Amino acid sequence: MLRSLVWRPLALRHCKGATKTAQKAFTTSTLRPQQLPGEDEQTTHFGFSTVPAAQKEAKVGAVFSSVASSYDTMNDLMSLGIHRLWKDYFVRSLNPGSRNSEKGWNILDVAGGTGDIAFGMLDHATNVNLDLKTKVTIADINPDMLAEGRRRALETPYGNSKRLSFMQANAESMPSIESNSLDLYTVAFGIRNFTNKDAAIREAFRVLKPGGVFACLEFSHVDSALFNAVYKRWSFGAIPLIGQLVTGDRDSYQYLVESIERFPTQEEFKAMIEDAGFVTPGAGYENLTGGIASIHRGIKPI
Repeated sequence: MLRSLVWRPLALRHCKGATKTAQKAFTTSTLRPQQLPGEDEQTTHFGFSTVPAAQKEAKVGAVFSSVASSYDTMNDLMSLGIHRLWKDYFVRSLNPGSRNSEKGWNILDVAGGTGDIAFGMLDHATNVNLDLKTKVTIADINPDMLAEGRRRALETPYGNSKRLSFMQANAESMPSIESNSLDLYTVAFGIRNFTNKDAAIREAFRVLKPGGVFACLEFSHVDSALFNAVYKRWSFGAIPLIGQLVTGDRDSYQYLVESIERFPTQEEFKAMIEDAGFVTPGAGYENLTGGIASIHRGIKPI
């Protein structure tokens, strides 16, 4: 189910020939528009609804403010705990930290919410690569999710450490982060909620160093018709009901399953990453659990 990766995220730093070839490839790709049929540039989708683009941020904010305190419990129930395996695999595949660097990595975890990915990155850097310098900034647009992350951080070794910091920010524009300053940019189960995904990916390209890596773990599209039918029945039938029973909030979880359905296919999202300027190594993505989730990667050319 989870195939091991023989891939080092910064490996292309020393492969200039491959990078130049890939650069030519991505410059010829076309930008996939974010608007759907029947929508103009002032509207976007919110689940299955079409809403004014200016309203989506507030609507998504209300959803995540509602689910912040129960976010991890609901993820366990909705995925039968598998989301923890996906996140662990995501972190291990990126292998954050360095045994040979005195500075460590500078990592930004966007839509970092309750801190799962950030804590995992720091654990891996510390315990696997013996790197005590790598640091992670958790960025999230939602103050309630950040508050939950800060609370949970106090239960880890990093709660009062300079290696972990928090910032409230919109991923589509982060002027407080310098260009060419990050080694790794991660976003897990968050980018499908962004109003303008293309802008967010371009901003990721700006803040990453040449050779730096954009890595995204997101719900995706199942690659088997039979499995897809079962998965859709679970998603649209069970998940909103679980939300109602556990949290008293059916609507937020109805939106979450609809947002998964509206997310681009693996190939479409790969094209969006390339259009922003990234080189996508190998196939550009890896499906997990039959495509329920996928890991996408892009490397900023040197």
